[in-house]
Amino acid sequence: MAKLPVSLRVNNLTKTYGSVVALNGISFELEPGEVLGVVGQRGSGKSTLFRVLGGAEKITAGEILLNEKPVHLRNSAVAKSFGIEAVYQNHPLMENLEVWKNIFIGTELSRYEPLAFFPKDGEMSSIARDYFKKFDLSPDLVNSLPRNLSNEQRQVVALAKALNHDSSLLLLDDALAPLSFQRQGILLDEIIKLSAQNVSVVISSDDLKQIFAVSHRILVLFDGHQASLQLTSQTTPREIVELIVGSNKQDHITPVIWAFENYHTAQQQAEDLRKNQQALQQTLKKQDTLNQQLFSRLGKQMEALDQLNLALQEANRRLMTEREAERKALARDLHDQVIQDLLSFNYQLEDAALELESQEMRGELGEIRAGIKEVVSSLRQICSDLRPPTIDSQGLPAAIRSLTHQWANQYNVKVTLELDPDLGRLPETIELSVFRIIQEGLRNVRKHAEARNVHLALSRTPTASLVVHLRDDGRGLQTPINFLTLSEGKHFGLLGISERVSLLNGTIHVDSPSEGGLDLLIEIPSPYPVFSN
Repeated sequence: MAKLPVSLRVNNLTKTYGSVVALNGISFELEPGEVLGVVGQRGSGKSTLFRVLGGAEKITAGEILLNEKPVHLRNSAVAKSFGIEAVYQNHPLMENLEVWKNIFIGTELSRYEPLAFFPKDGEMSSIARDYFKKFDLSPDLVNSLPRNLSNEQRQVVALAKALNHDSSLLLLDDALAPLSFQRQGILLDEIIKLSAQNVSVVISSDDLKQIFAVSHRILVLFDGHQASLQLTSQTTPREIVELIVGSNKQDHITPVIWAFENYHTAQQQAEDLRKNQQALQQTLKKQDTLNQQLFSRLGKQMEALDQLNLALQEANRRLMTEREAERKALARDLHDQVIQDLLSFNYQLEDAALELESQEMRGELGEIRAGIKEVVSSLRQICSDLRPPTIDSQGLPAAIRSLTHQWANQYNVKVTLELDPDLGRLPETIELSVFRIIQEGLRNVRKHAEARNVHLALSRTPTASLVVHLRDDGRGLQTPINFLTLSEGKHFGLLGISERVSLLNGTIHVDSPSEGGLDLLIEIPSPYPVFSN
């Protein structure tokens, strides 16, 4: 039996973990059938809000009302009793039960309800298969165990389970991210249908196009506070981005808008590639005469995808320290979606090659597969550039050693490295910014200097400030340095470095000595207070 429509009101909701305030003073209303989009940077409190509304977390202060009556959502079971269903990030499943049993946990069908005697296994399995057909997945997967499914297939199980429970309020915490572009569209269509049936939906997504496509209002969170609650029809993506990042400066807003738009474009292009590949693969099995068309079109798709990812890399090179979280998310999306799709296409091509009788055609198909492998390798390198894994696990010194060693071997330039043994660990934002500064500096040497030797030193001053000294023996620059001239000459590396240093309230000195080369000296103030004895 379907739950009756409910209205939701949240008054001054607050959630703390010890001294950490995750949510502070959140208030909004939600009418039956209304879709509320929740947006904000990572760490803004989005997931905490979803867990509180779904009963997974208890509120610290404030109140939640359903149909104007206060409710205490002590746990998920209580929330479900009020018709609230939630799909969280990395939603847990019962790993020892088949998929169809996971979907019907708590809503099993039986011949003698409500005693739950003689369950209708066949009917439940059939309904589960219908859900998988709706999301364009093999219905036979309903008999599998969750541990044998991909992340996307597991997400479909969690969504089917929530949709199968007749609910009044559906909570979708970043539920679109694990899905392919095609299945994201299916879920968005499902949300619109639920809204028409008076089911309220609260949804979060990093893709603003998705939020604007289905929501009636948008709630913006910033550092756990409610930055804004606006009608979707009366705002714009740019206004929402300004609220998300807490700034209206052009150099802060433009890269984020670019990232949002191209994240959506990358997903769509990957989906187009998948569809084209499927169609061409079927044609290849029927007529060998169409092989050249496959090679030509697939080559164009690979070239377009490669250009897109080069554009992503170039744009993210210009992002400031506060955008590092978006860099990490973008690297994850490239790895989990684009790269995995390319690998899947490669396996399909391998199967197709086995069916060809012509050795010549097999060879040509093998060349295409080799090209795909090179693209995957390039994409993995792009992921590493977007977020160096060494810096998270071992810190700045280890990351710089790895970077300079790889760079020196790749470009056959001798690098002398001096690292202060007392450098220690620094705040994450500073370590990432310093790494990007050195990365840009080495890139400048490769593109403009034609140097054979590079000296890099990192040290701490008596006041605990950090000094970065990068010197090469290349062509140098005309002094005094004119940043406008650098921009016109596409010397964007020094411009990017100066922006990062300015963000850290540091100083930068660029000199081109008479004996040649370029000398770059940067000092970044200490992030720690200095105590005197």
